[in-house]
Amino acid sequence: MRLFNPWEMGQDQTKQQIEKGLHLYQSNQTEKALRVWMRVLEKSADPAGRFRVLGCLITAHAEMGRYKDMLKFAVVQIDTARELEDPDFLTESYLNLARSNEKLCEFQKTISYCKTCLNMQGTTVSMQLNGQVSLSMGNAFLGLSIFQKALECFEKALRYAHNNDDKMLECRVCCSLGNFYTQIKDYEKALFFPCKAAELVNDYGKGWSLKYRAMSQYHMAVAYRKLGRLADAMDCCEESMKIALQHGDRPLQALCLLCFADIHRSRRDVQTAFPRYDSSMSIMTEIGNRLGLVQVLLGVTKCWMIQKELDKALESIEKAQELAEGLGNKLGLLKLHCLCERIYRTREQQQELRDHVVKFHECVEEMELYCGMCGESIGEKNNQLQALPCSHFFHLKCLQTNGTRGCPNCRRLSVKPGYV
Repeated sequence: MRLFNPWEMGQDQTKQQIEKGLHLYQSNQTEKALRVWMRVLEKSADPAGRFRVLGCLITAHAEMGRYKDMLKFAVVQIDTARELEDPDFLTESYLNLARSNEKLCEFQKTISYCKTCLNMQGTTVSMQLNGQVSLSMGNAFLGLSIFQKALECFEKALRYAHNNDDKMLECRVCCSLGNFYTQIKDYEKALFFPCKAAELVNDYGKGWSLKYRAMSQYHMAVAYRKLGRLADAMDCCEESMKIALQHGDRPLQALCLLCFADIHRSRRDVQTAFPRYDSSMSIMTEIGNRLGLVQVLLGVTKCWMIQKELDKALESIEKAQELAEGLGNKLGLLKLHCLCERIYRTREQQQELRDHVVKFHECVEEMELYCGMCGESIGEKNNQLQALPCSHFFHLKCLQTNGTRGCPNCRRLSVKPGYV
């Protein structure tokens, strides 16, 4: 028989304290909310209440950029879910574990935990989480520059969002699709999707967190900069940064600082760009966003190249290359080889130039960043692209010229080499 402990919280008190924490959190009293939830975690005798409060702690630490703490609470939540012996709780806890690893740029682990979620035989509640699982998996594949699988996951997530009328999920997927098309340089789609996200916020987001508006504005800012619309980029980035500062959203602050720096670099104002790169780098290092650090170092390298400080540019490239290799981010490596190629061509160092040209083309082949119809590269310059149902993508003009009699990439993959 379990002895009564007067210091323990019962089910009703647990629920009341969780709601109190949520009210504090929504009022931007984050630290007070965390103290309330930690007290619930220590005192509550209700496993379902403990599970719920762990979810609150995971979400709060994610938004503050405390990803290692987020991961720690996700691991505890899995133990609580096993104690409850509920497949829905277990699916949700594995999703939180996947999201924690995604934030820490542990992309292979993210994919593994997402697959665990999708293989679980839960109820209808678990099935509704599959859209979020597909989104997290898509972000991980994008971090690894596996573009076809990333797009496949994003499209699945979008279908789940539409089927369940989940506008919040649709908004998040649109932001990820904006990021996807930014990376492969279809800037029209890179702008279209975050604009769609902003529309969803305006039409349905009255009771939503302001982070949805902030994220859509940030992705719009990135696309506007790529399109050369620097004033529009600055306006969107300023609005995003304002919300990020109000809510203590450190990850978004770092991204906005990076975007500000890129805008100033695009204006050839290197002296204004450098301190913003430094500030972004400081936050990225603090929160553990290694993929963000690669992007910062790419921007810093380009600034040094504008100033013709090629030795300093190579130092930044070396740091970025180490990070990109550790992450498995092939697109980052491709961009670094491209910058090295430009530097060594300027210096007329032919051997080093040849080495990086070879490595550049190896990256293109590995990522399949070329059009299967015309053979030209994808992602080298702004181009309108179109994906087929298999998620292979091609130049839009090639599809319009040649028609869509099946996917040439899929046909090539289905031809198995015979034995001699």
